[in-house]
Amino acid sequence: MDKTGGESSSSDSRKSSNPSDTEMEHRIIALAKTNPKGVSDKDIQKEIPELIPKQRAVIINKLLANGMLELFHQNGVLIYKLKDPSRGNVKGADNEEKVVFSIIEEAGNKGIWVRDIRYKSNLAPTQLNKILKSLENKKLIKAVKSVSASKKKVYMLYNLEPDRSVTGGAWYSDHDFETEFVDVLNQQCYRFLLQKLEMSKSCKDGPISARNMSYASSNDVWKFISELGISKVQLSVEDMEAILDTLVFDGKVEKTLRIQDSKNLYRAAEPLLPPPGLVKMPCGICPVMHQCSSVGFVTPKKCVYMKDWLE
Repeated sequence: MDKTGGESSSSDSRKSSNPSDTEMEHRIIALAKTNPKGVSDKDIQKEIPELIPKQRAVIINKLLANGMLELFHQNGVLIYKLKDPSRGNVKGADNEEKVVFSIIEEAGNKGIWVRDIRYKSNLAPTQLNKILKSLENKKLIKAVKSVSASKKKVYMLYNLEPDRSVTGGAWYSDHDFETEFVDVLNQQCYRFLLQKLEMSKSCKDGPISARNMSYASSNDVWKFISELGISKVQLSVEDMEAILDTLVFDGKVEKTLRIQDSKNLYRAAEPLLPPPGLVKMPCGICPVMHQCSSVGFVTPKKCVYMKDWLE
């Protein structure tokens, strides 16, 4: 009886000194929950000192394979984060693919350049290219050309809509700037503000009310353009503000801030005096007008701006 009791107590002591894998899994998951930014092997070793390295490696690999943890690479250190259930799984991917996938995922819809991926992952160019091609074939990521550099591609998740800083927004089609479309929007926005200005002149409540009546918000202009149906793409209020700002720079429109709601208001500019004829000519704003003469390199006959203006 004593011998059996001794063996039983010895077995219990071994169980208490060597905790089960299931218990350790729960403790590592709990540690990851309290540290959303992630934990390293050193953090786990510090918080759970009784967990031996071999057992720790087995448990972490199991949690990674089950999708409970995610593997990241930060400043040369492997970081484990609790898996967000709302984010997609990288099925059938090895650890290196998961690292690359997580780097691209963090970049969001602005994407990340291959050189930055290589820097963050510390992978060789050949190996990284194979991983990127594998993730593209699995339709987990996609390469998108950036309007800022025609030969530059950025990578982002497959289901994301690229940011307008990458595609150029409504003003670009197949990476080409839509000059005619922008010109039409300029004209229609200016026409709308001119109509507001003309309507305000019939106001009989005084000059201040008439001036306030001549202003329109960017939302008002957006509604007008949307109702016209001249755009094949969905325009936003921010797109309208970009067009209106170009009219402000051209001196055709005034811009002011409404203090009550901090919104920008626009009105067609009404010059006090009509512009003189010289200003309408290219000579009025020519930077080399003082060098122009009947002979020499700069002459009216050779001036391309004068030719365009006359035509």
